Amino acid sequence: MSRAGHSSDEAEAIAISALGFIAGDSDLLPRFLAITGIEATSIRQAAREPGFLAGVLDFLLAHEPSLMRFASETGADPASVADARRTLANGDDRFEAPT
Repeated sequence: MSRAGHSSDEAEAIAISALGFIAGDSDLLPRFLAITGIEATSIRQAAREPGFLAGVLDFLLAHEPSLMRFASETGADPASVADARRTLANGDDRFEAPT
């Protein structure tokens, strides 16, 4: 188990579920693609990149209504999404301070 309470496999499963949720939503998918700059045809390739799954969870965590709908539709606890985010590669809570 990680410090966030999820194994890496559990965290990846949550992120993959979140990606499926986003991909299946006609409003969220275009927004996700626009924000990330990823082409729809390149999602599979991008998903192999380190940090991609953490970025998927960042996308959900940045918009509470989407997070809550994901939680409702999948039965996931919203806090578990944040925990999974911290577990994934590039998923710590440290941010660069403005200079």
